[in-house]
This record gives sequence, structure tokens and C-alpha cells, in this order.
Amino acid sequence: MLTSSLLLCFCFHVPYSALTMFISSEQKERDSATAYRMMVEVLGTVLGTAIQGQIVGGAPHCQTKPDVPSNINSSINSTSSVSLEETKQAYLIASGVICVIYILCAAVLFLGVKERKESGHKKSDPLTFRQGLWLVMSHGPYVRLVIGFLFTSLAFMLLEGNFALFITYALGHRNDYQNILLVIMLSGTLTIPWWQWVLTRFGKKTASYFGISWAIPFMILIVSIESNLIISYLVSVAAGVSVGAAFLLPWSMLPDVVDDFKVKNPKIHGHEALFYSFYVFFIKFASGISLGISTLSLKFAGYVTGECSQPKAVSLTLKVLVSPVPVCLIIVGLLILKTYPIDEEKRQDNQKLLQEILDSETDSESETSALGSNV
Repeated sequence: MLTSSLLLCFCFHVPYSALTMFISSEQKERDSATAYRMMVEVLGTVLGTAIQGQIVGGAPHCQTKPDVPSNINSSINSTSSVSLEETKQAYLIASGVICVIYILCAAVLFLGVKERKESGHKKSDPLTFRQGLWLVMSHGPYVRLVIGFLFTSLAFMLLEGNFALFITYALGHRNDYQNILLVIMLSGTLTIPWWQWVLTRFGKKTASYFGISWAIPFMILIVSIESNLIISYLVSVAAGVSVGAAFLLPWSMLPDVVDDFKVKNPKIHGHEALFYSFYVFFIKFASGISLGISTLSLKFAGYVTGECSQPKAVSLTLKVLVSPVPVCLIIVGLLILKTYPIDEEKRQDNQKLLQEILDSETDSESETSALGSNV
């Protein structure tokens, strides 16, 4: 089941993401399209969180174990069985609703986007997988961008994956964790247009430094303060601002790397999907690492699924997983991004060179057509 889900994700996500490169040859138009795409994507995450939160939130998630005489143990077991069945039904209903929305969105994409053959470029021999892999992974700016965002993505995935448990068991806000998660994603959605303005005004590399590092003080603050519901909501709003940057900036910077590759390899065409597919692979790889780290850490801490109370070691482990570890990963990722060579000046130079290459290819194609007509 997990393999099928990952395969479906790759089959949909890779071509869907790579479409950005074919929307326009203008960087400003691509950046604008990326901002709209990521805003809608995060809004979809908000919708999914709200739907699942409201449906699943009403079901019981844990059963206390009071001291009772043995002659009514059968009654307690019956109640636990009913609660488990209610939880199961809630998750099935939520999954069904989200699957319907997924199918509708895929149908809109399939029916609403018409593919056209690329014109104005000379055809080149198709690359083998090995050749494409070597070209992509030997391109320095792409490798630095991917590794840098691999660390920062892992940091945010650890935070997102353990934040619900952290709110429940470390802060004690069991009845509010769905709303807090919703606030984070909603804050991220609403701030994406602002991050789009920041990256156009100050450059993408500067925006990535500021946007990703924005979360660090709030990660430290959330584990330093005593349990307070109002402060938790305020910190969630502030942290959501950085989540919006983490969603937008990597996808906005990736087309610049593809343009840089085109400038250095003008005779190679049809390589865009390679950059996007390997980037998606590394993001999913980070997700798997995050899940493995969280599962093993909580297991060694003594976490028991379904229990309302957990050992103190679980609370300490959750604090480590949502603050010190992500902060260290973000710092490492930002240090790697410091070596990323495509700044605003380099990006504009690449745009001019690409336009010159496109003009020369168009002129050459026009001359060939004219010569053929004369013959």
C-alpha cells in the first residue's frame, strides 16, 4: 500500500511540478505561476487538515485505564472495542473525502491543461537515464540547492510530523492540536504572496535565508515557555510564516537552476523533468528519514500508541524533535545554501543569455525554412 501511494505521488507530482517550466520562458511569469501554484497547494493542505481534523477530531483517540474490579473488565473491553471502531470509521470517512477531492483536482489538471509541442528549438538526441543522471547530478548549483533544501526540508518535516504529539503530550493541549495545526497551515497560505514580493524585491537567495531562519526563534520559544494555550497559538501563527517560505522558495529557485543548465548546455533539450523528478525524490527521501527518526526515537522513549498518558521521556523526546534537531538541520542547510552561486545578478545574466540563444535558434530556423521554400 505504501509503495503504491509513493508511486502515485511520483506519477502525479513530477509532471505536475515540471509543467512550470513550460508555462513561459520568462522568469517573472514562471515565478508568479509558482507563487499561485504553491498558494493553492498549501491551501489544499489546509483544506485536508481541516477536513480530517473535523472528522477525526470527534472520535476518541485514547482510552484511560482506571482501576476497576475484575468483574467489569469485560465491560471496559467492550467500550474500548467500540471506541476503536469509531476511530477507524472516522479515518475511513476522512480518507474517502480527501480521495474524492484528489480525483477532482487531477481531472481538472488533465482536462484543463493542453500540451503543445515545443517549437523554436533544435531537436537533440534523447538522453539515456545514465547520461541524464550524470548531467543533472554533476551540475553544481543544482546539487547545492538540493542538499541545502534537503536539510531544511528534513527540519520542517520533523517539526510537522511531531508537532501534533508535542502539543498533545508535552503541552497538554489535547483538544486543540487540530486547530493549532490548522492555524499554522493557514498562516503559511496567507503569507505566500508576501514572500513572493520579498523574493522579487530582495532576491531569492536572500529571501530563503530570511524566510527559513525566521522559524528558529519560535522553535526555541515553544519548548522554553510553560504550557499556555494563547502563547501556543501566537507562536503557531509566527511559525506558519516560515512554513510558507519553506513551501514557496525551493520551487521558485529550481527553475533558475534549470535555466543555468540551459545556458551551459544549449544543445541539450527535454531535460527539465530530470531536475524536477530528482528534486521530488530527495524531498520524499527526507520525508522517509523524518518518519524513521521520529518512530525510532519515540519507541526508545517508551511511547505507547493510544495511551492518554505517556512517560516523561516521551515529552522530552518530542521537545528535542521539534526544536534542537530542526534548528541544527536548518543551520546546516543555510550554510550549504550560502555556497549556492545563483544570486539575483547571475539570474538576470542567465535570462539575457537564454534570450540570445532562443533568438539565434529562431533566426537559424527561419533561414532554413526560407532556403527550403526557394528550393
